[in-house]
Amino acid sequence: MSAVLLRGVRPLGGEPTDVLLDGGVIAALGRLRAPAGARVLDGDGLIALPGLVDLHAHLREPGREDAETVATGSAAAALGGYTALCAMANTAPVADNAEIVEQVARLGARAGLVEVRPIGAVTKALAGQELAEIAGMARSRAAVRMFSDDGRCVSDARLMRRALEYVKPFDAVVAQHAQDPRLADGTACAHEGELSGRLGLPGWPSVAEESIIARDVMLAAHTGSRLHVCHVSTGGGVEVIRWAKARGVAVTAEATPHHLALTTELIAGYDPLFKVNPPLRPAEDTAALRAGLADGTIDAVATDHAPHAPHDKDHAFADAAPGMLGLQTALGVIARVMVADGLLDWAGVADRMSFRPAVIGRLAGQGRPIAVGEPANLTLIDPAGSWVVDPDRLASKARNTPYAGWTLPAPVVATFWRGRATVLDGALAPVADGDWAADGAAPADRA
Repeated sequence: MSAVLLRGVRPLGGEPTDVLLDGGVIAALGRLRAPAGARVLDGDGLIALPGLVDLHAHLREPGREDAETVATGSAAAALGGYTALCAMANTAPVADNAEIVEQVARLGARAGLVEVRPIGAVTKALAGQELAEIAGMARSRAAVRMFSDDGRCVSDARLMRRALEYVKPFDAVVAQHAQDPRLADGTACAHEGELSGRLGLPGWPSVAEESIIARDVMLAAHTGSRLHVCHVSTGGGVEVIRWAKARGVAVTAEATPHHLALTTELIAGYDPLFKVNPPLRPAEDTAALRAGLADGTIDAVATDHAPHAPHDKDHAFADAAPGMLGLQTALGVIARVMVADGLLDWAGVADRMSFRPAVIGRLAGQGRPIAVGEPANLTLIDPAGSWVVDPDRLASKARNTPYAGWTLPAPVVATFWRGRATVLDGALAPVADGDWAADGAAPADRA
């Protein structure tokens, strides 16, 4: 692997410096002379961020390769500035055992574009009846450190308590899809309010989310275990998390780009592109989420990248599959709704989209400072540039983006994973197949 010298980039938006990548690490910073044989890239005006980390992506493989594969999802992630992502367990078959999570990790290593870390199911077949093989997945070569039934809530309080207790010895975390099925069942598809009533759509009330968050932070306090709340969508949910953190509960939370940028009014035309679970909420919830992300109550931006084949999405609103693409557009959306409005600077973006997600997911080598000796996982963005979202030009196999036609700021110019360019000049630069033994797990988990 030849050395790469990045000339004049601005780490976290700070002062320009040269950055030398060599041997998979950041070898030097400052005013540098190019080593013999090094590739020199002009980074004048570009901002360098640590490679982004996504805690919540649906890659659909195995089982739904018509919607997405690990390879196509990895390509979308790299183009979006990511060097690591966590793949949710609701595949077919469900990732509820060591064999399936190892398969997903192996596919990620083979794609060779980002680090793919599988998330294991909390319950067998996501059925909410019996704990999955948590120990087996944690001890597997995939080194699972997050467990979630995302798409379904672990609604049984006793089972949730057992899950929190069971993951604790592995320093793992339970990531909860907060949706009380008695308050918002499988038919609920729109924020409960005047608009859903007028449209005749089954309502999904805020309290269905907030009551589960409240219950689970109390369980986390009782067990002393780590809880992560997926895709918080309501202002009330933000307040519960803020209350729990003030009392020392080990709870973290994420918000999605779409819940930070879009509101429930968009469903007025019954366009299934805007159907997502949890649903888009009113503007006051969006504002509360932005404030919570800005002040750190919400720890992370997570995409909830949910690709769907056309035959699953192109239905009447109530019957369509919920979910939106997110990996390739997340950074631009956050730049538009958080950076442009002064709610986060680029250091804050790095914190919410790299540093904190890596800690939550226990992704060793990711979310590290841009400093000598650190892994060379970087993304370069053009803060003065922009790009227009064209669904047909996205890397995902699916096309269900809610941002078609949007002009987004801060396009990704390059992504480096372990010192290798996976994206260069905004286009994929695929690397050789990864080695399962070397690339399938984080270094700390291979001892």
